[in-house]
Amino acid sequence: DLATALNDRGQVRYLRVEFAAAVQDFTAAIECQPGFEVPYYNRGLVRYRLGDFDEAMKDFKKVLELNPQFEDAALSLKQAILDKEEKQKRGY
Repeated sequence: DLATALNDRGQVRYLRVEFAAAVQDFTAAIECQPGFEVPYYNRGLVRYRLGDFDEAMKDFKKVLELNPQFEDAALSLKQAILDKEEKQKRGY
């Protein structure tokens, strides 16, 4: 379906380090199918990698709301929280 295709294209763009385009694809996949947790997770990974920990955490929390058994999202959320705290300690 369209949401899966957009998510897949987003992953290709992520691997090509085309982060803005990847976020657009993951967001479009979410808009097509708001209950599909995978694009939230993937968008969260991009946002995390860009250092946007607050937005990444929102995405990971949404994944866990939709699928509490999504272990990678739980781990990514914990890591984003730790990295945000470290960033704040260092003052940037």
